[in-house]
Amino acid sequence: MRPLLIAGNWKCHLRHASARRLAEEVRQGLPQIDGILVALCPAFVHIPPVKEVIKGSPIILGAQDLHWQDDVAATGEVGPSMLAEWVEVVIIGHSERRRLFGESDEVVNRKVKAALQAGMRPILCIGETLEERQRGDTFIVLARQLEGALAQVDSPEGIVIAYEPVWAIGTHMAATGPQAQEVALFIRSWIGKKWDPQCADSVIILYGGSVTPQNMAEFATQPDIDGALVGGASLDSRSFLGIIAEAARAKGKPWGS
Repeated sequence: MRPLLIAGNWKCHLRHASARRLAEEVRQGLPQIDGILVALCPAFVHIPPVKEVIKGSPIILGAQDLHWQDDVAATGEVGPSMLAEWVEVVIIGHSERRRLFGESDEVVNRKVKAALQAGMRPILCIGETLEERQRGDTFIVLARQLEGALAQVDSPEGIVIAYEPVWAIGTHMAATGPQAQEVALFIRSWIGKKWDPQCADSVIILYGGSVTPQNMAEFATQPDIDGALVGGASLDSRSFLGIIAEAARAKGKPWGS
């Protein structure tokens, strides 16, 4: 069975003290539950203090981005090998990176391959805009993003795919469970055709976009959704722990067992 994964994307928030405090609150409130993975993805400058706080716990440390090369003249960037010394997972291709910083599918592909080569697990983000969904182009857009991001990747094993509809990120307008399931099934079918069904069945697929404790169960009860990539709600420990609890219950893993 695929594990349940809940990842918190802290984006460009918090300070040294508040990042440590949030990590400590999550650590203290998180019971040990088999089959559940929890990841925290702070800003680069907060990775060292958060790593110190969660040391010895089951929490996975992640980053929000990376450069595709090490030891190059790329001012302001963090290379894959240097990042791999600190984290296990890295978010790649988030819609905010694509929209605000112009990242193309080709750039996303370079980063995915670099992360894999450095021994990190990519959390590959894909998603359509509201206009694209209204035009009926959701699957066309997602297929293009998958094809571009996974070009020349030998196998998707070890890659997490997060479906994050752009129209749901930070808008309080989440997709419905059936909408997210429809996309997750499309992603799994696409992988099965490109590689094989057994490989597709092993890939962890997340939903992201205005996830809350109140709607998490709607996503976690879907057969092809294996957790969530959580943005704003991950900045409050009670909210984030509530999301984990609801996901655990929905997947038949009672909280506190």
